[in-house]
Amino acid sequence: MKNFYGEELLLSSGSAKEIYGEVKDLPVIDYHCHLDRNKIKADAQFSDIGQLWLSGDHYKWRTMRLCGVDEEYITGGASYHDKFLKYAEIVPQLAGNPLYYWTHLELRQVFGICEPLNGASAERIYKQANEKLKNISVGTLLQQYKVEYVATTDDPCDDLSAHGRYGGTVVAPTFRPDKLLALDGAYLRRLGEVVGYEITTLADLLRAAEERLQYFVAHGCRISDHGFLKFPSRYPSRAEAERLFLRRGELSAAEREELFGYLLVELAKLYKKYGIVMQLHFAVTRNVNEKMFERCGADAGFDVIADGTRIEDVIGYFRQLTDDERPETILYTLNDSDLPALAALTGAYCHVKMGAAWWFNDTVQGIRKNLSTIAEYSVLGTNYGMLTDSRSFSSYARFDFFRRILSDYLGDLVEKGEYDMAAAKELARNVCYFNIKKALGI
Repeated sequence: MKNFYGEELLLSSGSAKEIYGEVKDLPVIDYHCHLDRNKIKADAQFSDIGQLWLSGDHYKWRTMRLCGVDEEYITGGASYHDKFLKYAEIVPQLAGNPLYYWTHLELRQVFGICEPLNGASAERIYKQANEKLKNISVGTLLQQYKVEYVATTDDPCDDLSAHGRYGGTVVAPTFRPDKLLALDGAYLRRLGEVVGYEITTLADLLRAAEERLQYFVAHGCRISDHGFLKFPSRYPSRAEAERLFLRRGELSAAEREELFGYLLVELAKLYKKYGIVMQLHFAVTRNVNEKMFERCGADAGFDVIADGTRIEDVIGYFRQLTDDERPETILYTLNDSDLPALAALTGAYCHVKMGAAWWFNDTVQGIRKNLSTIAEYSVLGTNYGMLTDSRSFSSYARFDFFRRILSDYLGDLVEKGEYDMAAAKELARNVCYFNIKKALGI
């Protein structure tokens, strides 16, 4: 029997261990996350491990609900001590779940605790972890994990004064214009207040978007992000789009989709102009439990995998952009049945790559499927590797999780005589660090 969460975790061969040795200590570039920039600036500390783990982690919230935990101990008013105990009680049920891996990697790496978390050990681990937390802050976690770059997720209207360098970590904004693209009246009024003029025409909106993008670039922005259900099936002309914008409060669903598509194309051109990488997250249906959405709000664990994406619609989007207009683009689908078709599509358009296994797919088998599909239908060596997509400052253990799985995947090829060890080591280093470092110009 192997040691519980020992050095050989997820590494099934000598070759895997050797490759892992090449990447385990590389710095971290977290190019997509939801960390609070103000907590980084303030070098915030944590009241206890319950707050660190359960104050905003919808992965844990969702899993606790699956195990029948009352909402009082999830997003309700129970103390973080009691929430932690309730979480600990359900951990033994999570065989194969990524939370079981992440929980015990974080316990070992952050707190030096090497025993399983369960109902019996919970109180003892809670006390041990809290004693360690007295000397742990956001800054010490970033330093421990060698986090070189953090791209937070920010709205075009946001103030970016909290971004900058903190110790060895650069904290930069990500341009996330989902609310802008929704064309909500209240949001457009707020955007007008930020830029100093009223948004009444499509030209006003595009001008405001570019001005805010310029502001983001001036504060270190190198990447953008978009989250949506699906790609449009039709794109209007400029004249049609102008008329649609003027009628924005009374558009049909199909017309809103067309206008969204036009704006997504125009934003891509701006990203190319300013050297911004574009991320596209799709095939997700959000907030499906209306009553719980009213109670808990967004990002609380009530989003689900949507139907597969029509590849014809993805092709239709990229056809709107010439090679000179297309920015470096990363595709993430929540429905991994689309992976082969999307990976194949990356060979038809330059500057397009598949992203990491996203969200529900950020599992042992999901990451392996993502890696093998990219390897077989696209090129694994150009991949940008891991990101946290997290709201938790201890989630950098997920980079180690990914590096172990990648090393094991490559190590298996080496063990079978199908791949060269020197090439495997170089590919692993590039995927884990150097590819994204080059793409972002860090």
